[in-house]
Amino acid sequence: MGKPLNVGVIGAGAISGAYAATLKDLDGLRVAAVTDLDRARAERLAGTLPGEVAVAGTADALLARDDVDAVLNLTLPAVHATVSLAALRAGKHVYSEKPLAARREEADVLLAESRARGLRVGCAPDTVLGTGIQTARRAVDDGEIGTPVAATAFMTTAGHERWHPDPEFYYRPGGGPLLDMGPYYLSALVHLLGPVARVAGAASRSRAERLIGSGPRAGTRFPVEVDTHVTGLLHHVGGAVTTLVMSFDIQAARLPSIEVYGTTGTLSVPDPNTFDGITSLSRDTGEWEPLPASAGYRPGARGAGLADLADALATGRPHLASAELAAHVLDVMLTLLGAAEHGGTLPVTRATGRPDAVPGPVTTFRSAD
Repeated sequence: MGKPLNVGVIGAGAISGAYAATLKDLDGLRVAAVTDLDRARAERLAGTLPGEVAVAGTADALLARDDVDAVLNLTLPAVHATVSLAALRAGKHVYSEKPLAARREEADVLLAESRARGLRVGCAPDTVLGTGIQTARRAVDDGEIGTPVAATAFMTTAGHERWHPDPEFYYRPGGGPLLDMGPYYLSALVHLLGPVARVAGAASRSRAERLIGSGPRAGTRFPVEVDTHVTGLLHHVGGAVTTLVMSFDIQAARLPSIEVYGTTGTLSVPDPNTFDGITSLSRDTGEWEPLPASAGYRPGARGAGLADLADALATGRPHLASAELAAHVLDVMLTLLGAAEHGGTLPVTRATGRPDAVPGPVTTFRSAD
């Protein structure tokens, strides 16, 4: 690869450590600067990265730097769109944590701005580019289960407040199980079965308050402002129907992450919040056969989507963790919540095509381990 893409990181919270573990090993990327509202956090993050990494006093100061070509946006979900838009207007490419935005209109503005300026916008999750989901996709594309007719997708937990020291944002507008975890599952389902045309849904919340279970604020109660159990039916453009359950209200369950059902077989797909895992295939015998990894980036880790964007810029191809996919997923989620509130089936209006697969056999994207 040629000249590395110089990256500025905005946001040094919990997820930044997972990105830092990957970024330090990528020859296509160089972190030039970091910033956070808490300068001490930014300094700690900078100290984990190789080379001389500047600590900018503000996001505006980071965006003004000539040695930043692209911004890695790791801020809170409520301000993702604001920060990404500022980066685009400063002439920087963007890779954002999910969701792309809190509202459809914000996503529309980001897409329009990036196209007008000839800049790239990528968005998590990039877990779908790992060997887990990509091996499952290869099996679907190769006809291993015949024609896909249906799928199920389940994410169940008792709530993030058990482990997160500052969990309130998960339970405010823009949070909840669907907007938090749905991007992993829906991005995987769009890779496997294509975009979603319409949805129906139902939702509920089990209690008005939650209790922080760990960290210095353990024992603190806070209000719940969003639904915490969401069920949906997704009608894919190609004809398959997915049953989706996203919940912060379930103490324990024995449910698959994703299963895809076809006319001649079934795929058991690994957790889409991970990069690898085993895809298993069952046909008429009822036995399950684990499939060897056949496609995707390995080893998988947060930052694969940004690394892919850097390579796409260098080679002139489209990047795979695209803003168009993220905007479609956001629309699916918001439409599903609307259907749950008002009843009936609603159309998904932000269309997209089925994303490109990671090409070729298993691909190594890191420079060293």
